[in-house]
Amino acid sequence: MQRRKSDAELGLNPQQAAGRRVFDYDCARCHEAYSSKDLQGPSLEHMFKKQYLPSGLPANDDRVTEVVQYGKAHMPAFGNVLTPQQIKDLLAYLHTL
Repeated sequence: MQRRKSDAELGLNPQQAAGRRVFDYDCARCHEAYSSKDLQGPSLEHMFKKQYLPSGLPANDDRVTEVVQYGKAHMPAFGNVLTPQQIKDLLAYLHTL
């Protein structure tokens, strides 16, 4: 297994690093960040480099925010778990994948 890279090695700014912590705590049990393999949910590697999300929705901040807040299909809603700032931080991190 490959060693986990630090925030600095990934070149993450403070907001992206905060988003990585949100991802690690709330998302990593179902989604891969640095692998194309799926877990319980689809891999999020390169998600913003694609035109569409696995659900068929456009891969943009508005749709991803909506899915995080309200859930979709098998993904639970996190709108009551994460603050608006945590969601913004998470999006900043997801853009680095």
